[in-house]
Amino acid sequence: MSQLKRTPLFDVYKDHGAKTIDFGGWDLPVQFSSIKEEHEAVRTKAGLFDVSHMGEIVVKGPDSFQYLQKMMTNDISKLKEFGVLYTAMSYENGGTVDDLLVYKYADDHYLLVVNASNIEKDYKWLSDHLEGDVQIENISDKTAQVAIQGPLAERVLQKLASETNLANIGFFKFQNDVDLNGRKALVSRTGYTGEDGFEIYCGNEDIVSIWKDILEAGQEEGVIPCGLGARDTLRFEANLVLYGQEISQDITPLEAGIGFAVKVNKDANFIGKEVLLSQKENGLNRKIAGIEMIDRGIPRHGYPVFIGEEKIGEVTTGTQSPTLKKNIGLALLNTKYTNIGNEVEVEIRGKRLKAIVAPTPFYKREK
Repeated sequence: MSQLKRTPLFDVYKDHGAKTIDFGGWDLPVQFSSIKEEHEAVRTKAGLFDVSHMGEIVVKGPDSFQYLQKMMTNDISKLKEFGVLYTAMSYENGGTVDDLLVYKYADDHYLLVVNASNIEKDYKWLSDHLEGDVQIENISDKTAQVAIQGPLAERVLQKLASETNLANIGFFKFQNDVDLNGRKALVSRTGYTGEDGFEIYCGNEDIVSIWKDILEAGQEEGVIPCGLGARDTLRFEANLVLYGQEISQDITPLEAGIGFAVKVNKDANFIGKEVLLSQKENGLNRKIAGIEMIDRGIPRHGYPVFIGEEKIGEVTTGTQSPTLKKNIGLALLNTKYTNIGNEVEVEIRGKRLKAIVAPTPFYKREK
């Protein structure tokens, strides 16, 4: 059995009573206190996540823009300096290589932030399709990242950033070399919880100090460390996809509901464009939809969904929503059955239980 990978914050976990699990080959905290408590903290105050397992790949060179236009489904020409763009990479058949963020420093310098389980695969995919004067480097092993998420995130992080007004970092923007109590970091504002918040990228050597400083600065506000459990329930309520569940090599970005990140009319051909264009023009046979249980039962990943004797799809994510106190799920369903209010059945432990197709996102914060 191969050794699980650990982030530079691993030794700090035990200070907070973390319960860790194997997450895609990483030894990561699923919870520190309880998933519900951590979820509630992010919705009402703020929570701090170790996301150092995420991957970072630098793209540099005079032809970087043209190269990324070919590799990404979204339109890189819309990205301004110090802006961030959500996008996907597709295979020729339209299936998804990964969903990711592109950070732009300049026309010849970008940072890609990719899913932890896909780092090696993504780097190989990018390497195999290199064109022109472009260099790529996988800097994941020397880059650490934490995320502070929640309505009080700005107030807390501002205590560390005496020289930077964090209010000037807009949504899907970033600033480099932000001084956080004497340590330099890239700070962005994207979020994966449905709440406001910041991501902090720095060298491995600085992340423990930054983690401790944020928790100390946020003590009065009730900031607590949070694990993967709350990260999943938070992103799920906000209808943010998770690779390997709502989106995968077998599920296209359009089927996953992230069509806003697929620009088939952009002034460049990208890998997978023909299939995705055909899906846009001819319609989808299946797509991700929300479901809400009528009968008592929690829909879980992989549970089949039926209408009568016809299997119409399966659950991709499901749980009892800590915010809504309802049993809800996302499911990849035959499109003709995805009208809001349609009654379906989810098979849970051999029993067919009633549910309805429900609107998403399940949760949206008040601006």
